[in-house]
Amino acid sequence: MTSKFRDRSDAGKMLAKKLTAYTNHPDLLVLGLPRGGVPVAYEIATSLNAPLDICLVRKLGVPSHEELAMGAIAAGGVRVLNYDVINNLGIDISTIDKVATQELRELQRRDRAYRGERPLPNIKNRTVILVDDGIATGSTMRAAIAVVKQQQPQRLIVAVPIAAPITCEELQAEVDEIVCLVMPESLYAIGLWYEDFSQTTDAEVRHLLAKPTVINNADKTYA
Repeated sequence: MTSKFRDRSDAGKMLAKKLTAYTNHPDLLVLGLPRGGVPVAYEIATSLNAPLDICLVRKLGVPSHEELAMGAIAAGGVRVLNYDVINNLGIDISTIDKVATQELRELQRRDRAYRGERPLPNIKNRTVILVDDGIATGSTMRAAIAVVKQQQPQRLIVAVPIAAPITCEELQAEVDEIVCLVMPESLYAIGLWYEDFSQTTDAEVRHLLAKPTVINNADKTYA
């Protein structure tokens, strides 16, 4: 594939075609990384007839260069650091701690905004598909993988529209399967591979989480 995705929904529909083996799987759970991963995950969950939820993770951006990840944090005290970036830029631990504290507040805000009173999903012994709109350095996805693996899923799949080949290779050792549609040698920026990469809003995330993704939920486990 060389053309761009129209938008995140288009990317999700294309990814779902590569995941048809999991359609109607009784223990399947699809988790999107807010915010941009949720529209992708919604299309996958709908296509596979699976429940949808979120995996909250926050990137730790380099000060003054926030798009460059020096690590990521997730619920449960998970912190993953990108030592290549940290060492190359000479970033000290106090700077990392300061950014992590700021991002923890945003992580907690998003949890309240997106989940509200909904309980956390039960992940133990389930097949989980972890979804984002793309992977650059991999720090955010590594944090998400760590927080999901703490809850002992039976099988963990990472599904993304776009990622660097080396990142996919590194992540493969941490999960059971990786499904990626495009792996360009020169990634540059994830947004360049989308015609529409406008920011997903909090309202859109809440809206998608509230929409049904399971047609017959008689044997689906949500909690």
